[in-house]
This record gives sequence, structure tokens and C-alpha cells, in this order.
Amino acid sequence: MRGFIPYANEDGRAAPWEYLPCGAITPKLGMALVQSSGNLAIATGTAKPAYISMCEKSAAVSAGTVIPVIKVQPDQVFECTNSASLSGVAIGQKVTLHASNGMQVTGTTTSGVATVVAKDGDAAGSRVLVRFD
Repeated sequence: MRGFIPYANEDGRAAPWEYLPCGAITPKLGMALVQSSGNLAIATGTAKPAYISMCEKSAAVSAGTVIPVIKVQPDQVFECTNSASLSGVAIGQKVTLHASNGMQVTGTTTSGVATVVAKDGDAAGSRVLVRFD
């Protein structure tokens, strides 16, 4: 499983890194994050991510640990995988995030937050391009 990896920016610029405190989570490269009570937390389900983790830790960090992230912008496209079939999902539809890991999209379109830009297939684990607009 891979997270949300920067794929393209419409203006060609590289996303700048920021350093923000996170909660007691195990950050993974490409993990979708939201801010909660002053710390970053995993974005799941219908929570639109504000940041993407740019580091990988093997164990949970203490609350308040500063990690590198990039801020999600509407002109960015991210590459990820899907945790469930996308057979009923058309390009341009919005899907939700995985219910617990913040690293994949699902095939659920109700209250979706990730717009599907392209997909290599419909089977779970397929490569998907999304944007959070």
C-alpha cells in the first residue's frame, strides 16, 4: 500500500515542505492528514486532507512531534491506490478516503473528498490519480 504521492502540479512548481506538530500517530510517507486540536491527525472517510506526510516512521511518535508535510492545494494531483473496487466510479467523481489508514481511496462516492482524475483499473490496489479540490 502506498500513500498519496505528489504526481503533478498544474503550474509545474514543487510543493514546499512545512514542519508541523502531529498527534500520537505513526506517520507514513503519503499519509493524508488534517489538523485537530493543534496537531496533525490521520484524514479518513469524508475528512478532506489539508496536508500530506513527507516522512515515514516505524512506530508512533509522541504528540507534538514535528514532522515534514506538504500542504494540499487544489491544483495538485496525487497518485495512490484504491482499497476497494472502482467499477462504479467514473472519472470526475469524488470518492472517500480509507476508513482508518489515510493512505488510499475507496469506491464510495457518497460525501467523497478525492476527485478521481484517472485510474489504471477498477480492482482494489489499482493505481489512481486524484485531486482534493
